[in-house]
Amino acid sequence: MPVEQTDQIDYIGIENSTGNVVLTISDGLDWADSPAHLAKLQEKLNCYLRFYESGEIFESYPAAKGRSVAIQVVTKHDLSAEAITFMEKAKETIEGAGIISLKWKRAAKG
Repeated sequence: MPVEQTDQIDYIGIENSTGNVVLTISDGLDWADSPAHLAKLQEKLNCYLRFYESGEIFESYPAAKGRSVAIQVVTKHDLSAEAITFMEKAKETIEGAGIISLKWKRAAKG
C-alpha cells in the first residue's frame, strides 16, 4: 500500500474546482494496529511537507508555482477515534504554519 512507502509522493494534481495543487496520500491500511498505522501516516505526512518546504514540488511539478497547496489523505477504511484526533492535531499544526492545508476523506466504496 502507498502509505507504507513513506518516502514517495503518491499522487499530485490540480483540483478542477479550486485550481489548488493537491498532494494525495493513498491509505489502504485498516486500523487494527492503530499505533503502527499512525506512525506510518506521520512519516508520510512529513515526507509530503519536506517535498513542499524544500521546493522540490516546484521542480517536479512546475504547474504548482503560484498555486495554493493541500495535502489530502484518502483512506480505504473509516478513521479510528485515535486517527481522527491525530489528523485534527496535524491539521492544526500544518495549517497553523500558514503554508499548506490538510484534509482527509474516505474513498468511495465500490
